[in-house]
Formats: sequence, C-alpha cells, structure tokens
Amino acid sequence: MVLVNKPFDLKRVSIRLTQDFEGFKKKKMVSVLNESLESFSDFLVSKGLRMTGQRKGVFEALFKQKGHFTAEQLLRDAQSLDDTVSRATVYRCLPLLVESGVIRKIDVGQDNKFYALNGSAETFKAQVICSDCEKIFDIDAPFMEWYGKNVSAKLGLDVKDQRLQVHAECPQFRKQGNCTLCTH
Repeated sequence: MVLVNKPFDLKRVSIRLTQDFEGFKKKKMVSVLNESLESFSDFLVSKGLRMTGQRKGVFEALFKQKGHFTAEQLLRDAQSLDDTVSRATVYRCLPLLVESGVIRKIDVGQDNKFYALNGSAETFKAQVICSDCEKIFDIDAPFMEWYGKNVSAKLGLDVKDQRLQVHAECPQFRKQGNCTLCTH
C-alpha cells in the first residue's frame, strides 16, 4: 500500500473547528435559555403569575444583551422579538427578574439603572465605572465576598447584599477626547 502525503490544510481545519465551536456555543446557549425560562416560569407560578407572551419576549431579549443594559435597551430588543411588548411590561418584569435571580440590578448612582444577567460567576464582581462614558467594567474581587461574610459574621449578621463600585475618570479622554479602554 502506498501512502500519499496530502498537504495539511490548516485553514480548512481551523474553519471547521470554529464552526463546530460556534454550533456548540449556540446549543449551550439554547439549553441555558430553556433551563432559565423554565426556572423563571416556576418562579412566576409561585407568585401567582403566569408566563405571558410579552414576558417571554422580555425574557428572551435578556439573552441578546451584551454586558450591562438599561430598561430601554431591553425594551428595544424585546419589541424586536414581540412588538406587543410595552414599556410597562418591561418595567414590571425587571423587579421579578431581579427577585428570581435571573438578573442583577446595578445602581451606579446616576439616572439610569443598569442590569446584567446573573451568570455562573465564580467570584464576587466589583464595578469600575468610567465617569466620562458611563461604561461599566466588571472586575473579579473575591476578597470582597470573604470580607463581607467575615465582618457580618463577627457582628452576628448574615450578608444580604454587598457591592464595590469605583467611579473613575479617563485621563486620556480628558486630554485627547478619546480613550482606548472605553468607547466614547
């Protein structure tokens, strides 16, 4: 038997691996979406509420969000999925989504409240907020979780909520009008 060496097509293999990975990510995201939707539906039932088409549209729009988002951004995406979703529906859904643990509310001390999906974060997240563009950076801060639990325990209390936010200015933006970290 004669073996013929064919040149290895790295580009073709790379494209195939990328396609396989993208397919895997999409299947995983659909699985997470379905599990979360079922969990949120159960939560609503426990509150004497039901999963309406509009609530489902708002819920599905959550998974279109990239990073932190406002109620208005969520409204736009929800309406692109279901044009019957109203502003009132979004604003009534947000507290339910927070209470159920699907999302978390991030108050940065300005007019808009921001929200983010609660992922499977391994560590406590602190926020660094750019005062120039209002971009929010999530930073791992595992020491904060430890600190909050220990201080509360010494006082005989249980931690209900804790947060660390740093508001910072961008010197480059102040000098040049642009910044490589933020999108101004």
